[in-house]
Amino acid sequence: MKKAMSLLTATAMAATLLAGCGGGTASSSAAPAADSTSTEASSTAAEPAADAAAEEGKVLNIWCWNDEFQSRFNDYYPGVKAIAADKSTTTLDNGVTVKWTINPNDNNNYQNKLDEALLKQDSAAADDKIDIFLIEADYALKYVDSEYTLDVKKDVGLTDDDLKDQYQYTKDIVTVDGVQKGTTWQATPGLFAYRRSIAEDVLGTDDPTEVQAALSDWDKFNDVAEKAATKGYKMLSGYDDSYRTFSNNVSAGWVDGTTVKVDPNIMNWVDQTKTYTDNGYNNKTSLWSDQWAADQGPAGKVFGFFYSTWGINFTLLGNSLATPESEGGKQEVGNGIFGDYAVCQGPQPYYWGGTWICAAAGTDNIPTIKDVMYSLTCDADIMTKITEDTQDYTNCKSAMDSIAADPNFGSAFLGGQNHIALFAEVAPTIDMSNAGPYDQGCNETFQSCFKDYFDGTVDLETAKKNFEDQIKVKYPELSSVEWPA
Repeated sequence: MKKAMSLLTATAMAATLLAGCGGGTASSSAAPAADSTSTEASSTAAEPAADAAAEEGKVLNIWCWNDEFQSRFNDYYPGVKAIAADKSTTTLDNGVTVKWTINPNDNNNYQNKLDEALLKQDSAAADDKIDIFLIEADYALKYVDSEYTLDVKKDVGLTDDDLKDQYQYTKDIVTVDGVQKGTTWQATPGLFAYRRSIAEDVLGTDDPTEVQAALSDWDKFNDVAEKAATKGYKMLSGYDDSYRTFSNNVSAGWVDGTTVKVDPNIMNWVDQTKTYTDNGYNNKTSLWSDQWAADQGPAGKVFGFFYSTWGINFTLLGNSLATPESEGGKQEVGNGIFGDYAVCQGPQPYYWGGTWICAAAGTDNIPTIKDVMYSLTCDADIMTKITEDTQDYTNCKSAMDSIAADPNFGSAFLGGQNHIALFAEVAPTIDMSNAGPYDQGCNETFQSCFKDYFDGTVDLETAKKNFEDQIKVKYPELSSVEWPA
């Protein structure tokens, strides 16, 4: 979507923000609007790059929605000198104080607060301006296709050589008209995480190679779902589990001109999920619900879950423990089903999520931002260390290939399996060519509208009509919806 579509008037956006538009409609569809002074601000956005070396600001304001990046920063950025007891600030060895603003993203709260702050960026005092803010894949284009983010090369100073070892898709997703507006420390290819004990019961093996052979396409996957049901297991927990595997493999983006075009592969998800629901192959849960989390734990009877890098070593691992770490439990065999999971590639390659670092226009901390971006997204030694310590998959091809080939590397949670080797095969295949600015709103609305159909409270045509009505409310500029024949 062109900038003319994404930049509304400041007055209209401010009114929308103050009204707290339901479901974050404004924040899902457009970047915070440029006012009459923002063009001037953007035209001088590169000026700090020229002057910052002489006089850099003493406060670096970083905005994010949870403490993931804060922990990566505090643990791995070489410039960290001291961390406040409450973690509200981090002192750097160059004299700069990092101030952390963390707004949870419930109901688009993070985006709404960020939009309000960016609208005031021009008039804010230097120490109050946002310098770095984090964005997610689902709404990345909203910010990178705006004047509120700086070019990481021209304005910040990273070079092609600095960025050469990063996965291409992680650069493509934050690039508009050839200009890269963010960078990330992580790549997020997806795999299928399955219970070894259940696979042994259903398939007679828990070996990842043999399980992959049994799940290598959707027809085989569905056959295993039927077999699992005869043994008293669910193949998936709920409606949404397989959605991103289908939605990442569409033939075109959601919107063509002003028409929403529902891809046939999205309807394949609808068909599969309806069958699974009617036949008892899933547990009728939704992502992040209590039952969905419980299905991943000791009492769960679900064959497996589609998860990307962060999900396996954070969410799935935590849910697998009978005694949580917060209650003194340890990450070890014997605590719940720790060690009973393994991973395979599953029926199709996909990715899920990711967090990008953006430099905000108007910052007076270009030298520090450049060093942060380089150290935490380009330095191979730091990327290797993050993966070795946390088992997260970092955005450095040479580092990940090296760990993938290491016979001594393995995940205790996954029974000793080197999951990095599988991620390293998937990551280069990720294609962002069909990504667009309407992805978040269309994906979320579509899944929501079809849950009633899966439950049998509405028929298929009503579910389609509900999607058409809701998407036109969310995006008034879209005029029609086309469905595959």
